[in-house]
Amino acid sequence: MNDRSGTGPGNRGVFVLLVALLAVAGAAAGWFWYDRQAKAADPAAAIAANDRAAIEKVVHDYILAHPEILPQAMENLQRRESVQALSGVRGEVEKPFPDAVMGNPQGAVTLVEFTDFACGFCRQSVGDVAALIAANPDLRIVVRELPILSPQSAAAARMALAAAEQGKYAAFHNAMFAGGQPDPASIDAAAQAAGLDMARARRVAADPATEAELARNLELARRLGFNGTPSWIAGDQLLSGAVGKDRLAEAIAATRGG
Repeated sequence: MNDRSGTGPGNRGVFVLLVALLAVAGAAAGWFWYDRQAKAADPAAAIAANDRAAIEKVVHDYILAHPEILPQAMENLQRRESVQALSGVRGEVEKPFPDAVMGNPQGAVTLVEFTDFACGFCRQSVGDVAALIAANPDLRIVVRELPILSPQSAAAARMALAAAEQGKYAAFHNAMFAGGQPDPASIDAAAQAAGLDMARARRVAADPATEAELARNLELARRLGFNGTPSWIAGDQLLSGAVGKDRLAEAIAATRGG
């Protein structure tokens, strides 16, 4: 896993090509199925090889003449894959570590962010998240710590969860990103800026339950196909990278509308 600025899980160019191939293969497969069935019933009724070639050419030419079907097919396929990936884990992924939430904790609309304090694109997204919170009073942002980028990421993530235990998650989160790359000094500075009881915070950071939360987040990311940070979940949409405020706002609006 690494820091990414992509616009969705996987490579879109490869994905579009795959959809195109699937479209051709799907259309041709129907005819081949018919051909096999015909052979089984009556060998004389089998579709001739030149007929199959003609069918393939019709499918090929249609796609070339109507390339707009490719992004439509891609969007539909991506939506189905997202729904499938979320099935069985939605409740778990939308249930935060106690108080590791920003925005309205009782909000009707949930945005999930997987983040790493060493992630430059996550830092870039901090302003976008603040703007979304200001524009959406009903928005609850569940933040899942995913420390994958540096040896100090995990230490910062554990302190963030300790801050959540004291009801000061957002204060630590923002101070940590404002302070640069995580290291012992920047982590302590962010904790002090958030007003943490340091002795209590260190106990919670060292608690096995805190480490279990980080392991849980890593497993959830794996199951959802996320391989970098930031990664987002809004309704049935899975997004990867610093996609920007407008794209996130669209996903939130779709979630609210749905």
